[in-house]
Amino acid sequence: MWRSPAPVSARGCTVRPVTLALLHTSPVHVPVFDALRDTDHPGFALRHLVHEDLLVRAGESGPEAVSGEIRDLLAGAVTEGASAVLCTCSTIGGVAESAAAMIGVPVLRVDRPMAAAAAEHARVVVLAALAATLAPTLALLAEEAGERPVDVRAVLVDGAWARFRAGDRDGFLDLIAAAVERVTDADVIVLAQASMADAGARTVTRIPVLSSPRSGLAAAVAAAGG
Repeated sequence: MWRSPAPVSARGCTVRPVTLALLHTSPVHVPVFDALRDTDHPGFALRHLVHEDLLVRAGESGPEAVSGEIRDLLAGAVTEGASAVLCTCSTIGGVAESAAAMIGVPVLRVDRPMAAAAAEHARVVVLAALAATLAPTLALLAEEAGERPVDVRAVLVDGAWARFRAGDRDGFLDLIAAAVERVTDADVIVLAQASMADAGARTVTRIPVLSSPRSGLAAAVAAAGG
């Protein structure tokens, strides 16, 4: 079981470390967020919780079907020293976020800062590799838009999720990038899942492409007190 070191202050009193727990539904996210931490927030302590089964069951029965398990996982992370939690899965992010009041620390969904930025535009195209991600992402965009009129169009990238599940990262990103290139009538393109982020670098589109990992991690580090 993970244990965080317990720093000691100059007066000899134990000081609780500032630690951010990240809830992932794929192990591919671990090196991505570690690299972002090293670049943007060097020395900040991250704890990774990887539970692939949560996404499988959320896709089959809806995110609420795993809400109780998510609350238990987050509560356990707090017990182990987490000062805040970041959920990196867009499908279950809303359910995770709703657990904040019960567990007593900030719980953030990785895509909220991205959605807030996208909602400032009039025409938004959302690309997703997994169908179960679309409804939570569209709901989040509507929440962030509020009364502002925003035209949102959702596109499911055929075949992309199968490539991701097969471990074909290049094939997965190439399909996402090709879908980005096909968008011509938008002010901004949203990559709904954190795993899609690197596809933006494979395109030459002039339309801004938004992804969630960097802005989501920055918000969570700030919430944790970093």
